[in-house]
Amino acid sequence: MSIDINKLTVEELENLNHRVVERLKYLDTLNTQQAMMALSIGTQVSFDSSRHGRVFGTVFKLNRKTASVLTEEGRQGNVSPHLLTPIKEATPKQRFVYANEITQE
Repeated sequence: MSIDINKLTVEELENLNHRVVERLKYLDTLNTQQAMMALSIGTQVSFDSSRHGRVFGTVFKLNRKTASVLTEEGRQGNVSPHLLTPIKEATPKQRFVYANEITQE
């Protein structure tokens, strides 16, 4: 489907913009809900932090749009579920970050 926006009035463009923004918000909400379904309280996760590198922690609360994570260092924060990677239980020396990747600390 192709829309020639050059022929639309200002009112029609504003209406189209509103519809596009609402659709993007809806799709973002669906993606967030889908990512949250992969998590539960107690899930061990990892994520990349610009300040601390790869961070490991445990989900202790699920919010509407974020998961509250308690890190191994004792810090806590809210993280978007899209950024979290569930990990299998392992010793602190051996973390299973991805299916076939083992990192040593």
